[in-house]
Amino acid sequence: MWVGLEAEEYDREFSDRALIKRILQYFSPYKRPMGFVVFLLTIASLSSSLIPILTTVVLNNIETNRNVVYIIFVITLTFTLNILGWVFNYFRRRKISTIIGDVVLDLRRDAGEAVLNHDLSFFDRNPIGKIVSRTNTDSRDVGQIVELSLDLVSSFFIVIFLLVIMVFMNIMLFFATLISFPLFFIIALSYRKIARRRALLGQRALASVNAYVKESFSGIQIAKTFRQEQKLYETFNEVNDTSYRVNLRRGFVFSVVWPALSMIQGLVLTLIVFLGGSRVIDGTISIGDLNLFLSGLGFLFFPLLSIASFWPVFQTGMAASERIFALIDALPLIVQNDNIKPPRLNGEIEFRNVNFRYEASKEIFQNFNLKIKPGESLAIVGHTGAGKSSLAKLLARFYEFQEGDILVDGISIKSYDLNEYRKQIGIIPQTPFLWADSLENNIKYCCKNATEEAVFNALNNSSGFDWIEDLSNGLKTYTGERGCLISMGQRQLVVFARVLLENPSILILDEATASVDPFTETRIQDALQKTIEGRTSIIIAHRLWTVRHVDRIIVLDHGQIVEEGNHDELMAKGGTYAELYNTYFRHQSLEYIEKMKEIVENKT
Repeated sequence: MWVGLEAEEYDREFSDRALIKRILQYFSPYKRPMGFVVFLLTIASLSSSLIPILTTVVLNNIETNRNVVYIIFVITLTFTLNILGWVFNYFRRRKISTIIGDVVLDLRRDAGEAVLNHDLSFFDRNPIGKIVSRTNTDSRDVGQIVELSLDLVSSFFIVIFLLVIMVFMNIMLFFATLISFPLFFIIALSYRKIARRRALLGQRALASVNAYVKESFSGIQIAKTFRQEQKLYETFNEVNDTSYRVNLRRGFVFSVVWPALSMIQGLVLTLIVFLGGSRVIDGTISIGDLNLFLSGLGFLFFPLLSIASFWPVFQTGMAASERIFALIDALPLIVQNDNIKPPRLNGEIEFRNVNFRYEASKEIFQNFNLKIKPGESLAIVGHTGAGKSSLAKLLARFYEFQEGDILVDGISIKSYDLNEYRKQIGIIPQTPFLWADSLENNIKYCCKNATEEAVFNALNNSSGFDWIEDLSNGLKTYTGERGCLISMGQRQLVVFARVLLENPSILILDEATASVDPFTETRIQDALQKTIEGRTSIIIAHRLWTVRHVDRIIVLDHGQIVEEGNHDELMAKGGTYAELYNTYFRHQSLEYIEKMKEIVENKT
């Protein structure tokens, strides 16, 4: 087994019948245009199959009919048939290209919808690059199956038409031609499974390259900071070399079938020439009839050799369909029991005997209980890994808890319509994320129809909008990928405004001021003091201002509440909170700064 090319957790095997049936389901909405394609296919096949028959007639009558008009007629008819075949094939390919494009679009829509319906744990376990590879590359490969299949159907139409004529000409040559059929299918069917396995490995190798490239370029700043470009290049070469060797072996496997089938074609051709030649000599068959068998053999072997020639494409398409259908069929862990559309939430929250773990061996919460009153501001403090951010992610339904329940306004969050519920949950993360778009569109991300006045109000409520005037194009300023063209603090201000524009009932701040300078932080704190009034606020805190200005503080340790109360009460206890305060918060206080200043002045 190649390292890194293992199946994903949601992968599954499909039979050929199941895959073909599933592919046909995507073409069922296009029955009428497909019927038109089949009509054009039939006419084009008939036009092509008449050419060897016409050639046979000419050869049989060449000695008895050498009239110039006859010869011109035959040439004109042959030219006309070729032109008609070209015209019909042109419109057929144009139509089928449109249908295949529509089907690929539908596949990508279904795959995209399936991916978006998954919770964050799905993306924790599966690299983004591999998901992108399945959605884009594999859907394209599925479309190639249909185009190949229609080419084969066209050839088979011609073969059937010619075989009907051959059987009446010479039964012996007819059976000599048919003798190759079993050999072709035996080789093709025995070759199918190993070809599918090689195709799957090849696509997994390509997905690994995509995943590594995506991750590497996303972290290019870190790589350059630590001067690790060469290491990235060497690792990329290893991944790329694995893909090269896997696909080279796939090419070797696919290349074996072509010589095998060509050898069978040569043997059958030799047999027909030997048997037909002896019949021409004794006068039981004409030159024209023998030509029809030889031409028919070419038409007969074309679809079979096409299978061999395009076998990599066919098996790649089948493997691609297996991969993309596995992605579409993967069930999301977040499942809502009902679709209650909540009115404006009051913000009463209760965690009731909640058990949660990211992995089977990593328990985060066990029988966790917590009640938050409507409109209450709650700060959550604790050491790294205590479970502070996990509470926010569970409340927002980004992850599914294993046992217990979470109630909002007395109703399980599993019963709410997920989209309507999340509209009332505002989350400001520690690390801001912006789309490669204008500042205005980033702020209006949740409310596309928001007016410019509403955008300015959101900015004013979060930090003021004077900093916007210092930018080159104001609200129209392009932020770049992930907001790289503006400062980290400015990105966070945009995220604040974006959340406040939606006016959520429940506000979650995950150390939301960590990325801004002290002056901007002060402005945000003043604005947030007004913002959190009247709405339930959960604040994951590492800053003094946060813990000093909330209604209640809870202290988490390994997923359990070890202390709760306001700042003065917890400091009086002298427990875990007091230790955290003296370690993380005390140096931020004005009293501490003035005391240190006094000590320095006394020393000088």
